Amino acid sequence: MVENKAGWRDTTHLMKNIIAEILRSIAATIVFSIVLCGFYPLVVWGAGQLLFHHQANGSLILNKDGKVLGSEWLGQQFTSDKYFNSRPSAAGTGYDATSSGGTNLGPTSQKLNDAVKAAVEAYRKQNNMSADVLVPADAVTSSASGLDPHISPANAKIQVARVAKVRNLDPDKVQALVEKYTDKPSLGILGEAGVNVLKLNLALDGVLPN
Repeated sequence: MVENKAGWRDTTHLMKNIIAEILRSIAATIVFSIVLCGFYPLVVWGAGQLLFHHQANGSLILNKDGKVLGSEWLGQQFTSDKYFNSRPSAAGTGYDATSSGGTNLGPTSQKLNDAVKAAVEAYRKQNNMSADVLVPADAVTSSASGLDPHISPANAKIQVARVAKVRNLDPDKVQALVEKYTDKPSLGILGEAGVNVLKLNLALDGVLPN
């Protein structure tokens, strides 16, 4: 009987420990759920809205009526000669933010070679370029995301004459706008300079400062 009582006590003590551990686990789960799934996201959201309101809300560009024209960080397609062309896109049907991605075609792909060749010819024709002038790579190849909002300064410089002619503007003034909406490398050393096409075209239309 003594041994049975001792065993019963040990079993009871063990069950109490198990129950205590379960209750502690439940309490910890509740506390961390409140802190990490409620309080922390709320603090991050509030800090973003307070310190980086524009960026936290998508870096959206609005017209004077409050209509969303796009985001500073998402490329758009421009086909008219009065606009600077964006970098080609392979995202969905083109510049589709829900299907971000590149062509995934390698340098030995005949499909890629044919597409680039056609794009080079079209670019030269649109910008009245001779066959011996090199075409910037970003003018005829898509980015990995398909949503790149920038083109290279060299690409923009070639398009200046066309845009200025169609809009009947001084090419120097158009080039000045290109420089105004050129984003420099981060911290002066990280990345490369790029011209924000959407902001540049909106400036040409008078929506943004020019």
